[in-house]
Amino acid sequence: MVGSNKVINGGGGFHHVAIKVGDFDKTITFYTELLGFQARLTWGEGDGRGALLDTGDGNYLEVFAGGLVGTKPSGGFFHIALRTDDVDGLIERVRQAGAEITTEPKDAIIQGEVPTPIRIAFFNGPDGESIELFTCTGENQL
Repeated sequence: MVGSNKVINGGGGFHHVAIKVGDFDKTITFYTELLGFQARLTWGEGDGRGALLDTGDGNYLEVFAGGLVGTKPSGGFFHIALRTDDVDGLIERVRQAGAEITTEPKDAIIQGEVPTPIRIAFFNGPDGESIELFTCTGENQL
């Protein structure tokens, strides 16, 4: 605001990540029934449908209909990372649901200023999106 002492910045954290999918209904079912997200808002019809799904911590996955079917090409969007306290248990639920596991659960260490041990796994979502399951296993909790 001009003439105001109010500081405006983008440091409020992520609100949502958006994906455009070929099979809207299958994607909504996958994220809500398998991963436990909650549909907070839906709108539109046909290829104009959309939904905001609460991931469990007030951040959202926004899903739009009208996308291409199949695995998505890599580019600016690389993957979605979801926090979980049980990478192994959740990857088994995902496997049982028929999702393609692209990286089995494994331990790694992010070699930053503070070495941070993590456990991760990757799989493809119902519309080909790459999804990471992520947990910090040491003192440095991200």
